[in-house]
Amino acid sequence: MKTTDPLDTAGALPRALPTGALDLEKLNEKTGAAIPPPSLTPLERLKRLASSSSLTAIVVVIALIWLTPTFGIFITSFRPPSDIQASGWWMAFAPPWHFTVSNYVEVINAQGLGKAFINSLIIAIPGTILPTLVAAFAAYAFTWMRFPGRDWLFLTIVALLVVPIQMTLIPVLNLYVSVGTATNNSIQLTGSYLGIWLAHTAYGLPFAVYLLRNFFSALPSDLIESARVDGASHVGIFTRILLPLSVPALASLIIFQFIWVWNDLLVALIYLGGNPDTSPLTVTVANLVNSFGTNQYEVLTSAAFLSMALPLVIFFSLQRYFVRGILAGSVKG
Repeated sequence: MKTTDPLDTAGALPRALPTGALDLEKLNEKTGAAIPPPSLTPLERLKRLASSSSLTAIVVVIALIWLTPTFGIFITSFRPPSDIQASGWWMAFAPPWHFTVSNYVEVINAQGLGKAFINSLIIAIPGTILPTLVAAFAAYAFTWMRFPGRDWLFLTIVALLVVPIQMTLIPVLNLYVSVGTATNNSIQLTGSYLGIWLAHTAYGLPFAVYLLRNFFSALPSDLIESARVDGASHVGIFTRILLPLSVPALASLIIFQFIWVWNDLLVALIYLGGNPDTSPLTVTVANLVNSFGTNQYEVLTSAAFLSMALPLVIFFSLQRYFVRGILAGSVKG
């Protein structure tokens, strides 16, 4: 039987060819026709754009513009008051150079920021650890335990994310006062660290439970079932399996919660009442702004950079876990 070439003499394509029977490069050689490149999907176009050098340059420029005010505050905090009033911070690099640490010494000792820094640590550390622990236990229960109303309770907790904190300040403050009155002030929640710890724990729980539950649900169920078959209890599964695997999500949650508690002004002002003995950095810096205005700019810049130094250290030390934890549970497969 005579076989025919897949391409006839006129260069026309055959009506039907099996998949892979014709090489596109050979087709170009025989027909001389140019084959258009395959069309890209929107996602592929976005990936190609993100990998381009032009976009990288744009991101670098935006980052430099964004960091310029912070860098200016940092340089100004080390300049003498006379130089600050005479020229801008960018003139500090022109000789002769005049830098001093006396601004930080005055802020820490004379203006009380040393005590306020300790108060912020006393507030922020328990205000970060408590919601993280409670949310981890709750997220495990919502993911790997079965009980009536589990899904509805989880939806209720997540729905609290849309409730503004400002709406809860007065009711919670009245509740704190009522507790103190009912116990003859033996349990004092207003103006105490205990009250603000409970407030930050309650305010941080909805997001914490949502984030950790998404991460726990993305873990392979076979791992948990194998542990149960081996006789592991819920406590053993949680402490020996889930917590070691959840370091990225926990690190992301710690970053979010710590920075939010550290930078909080409103909650601390309402529940602590502005007492200098318990006031955090945010309240103290706000009082400095009200007291000095722009008359002692070196004091304000030193106080501002001192308040942002620790969150920057926490963020950069846990940065490698940040993206992994944020994207946890967003893609399954």
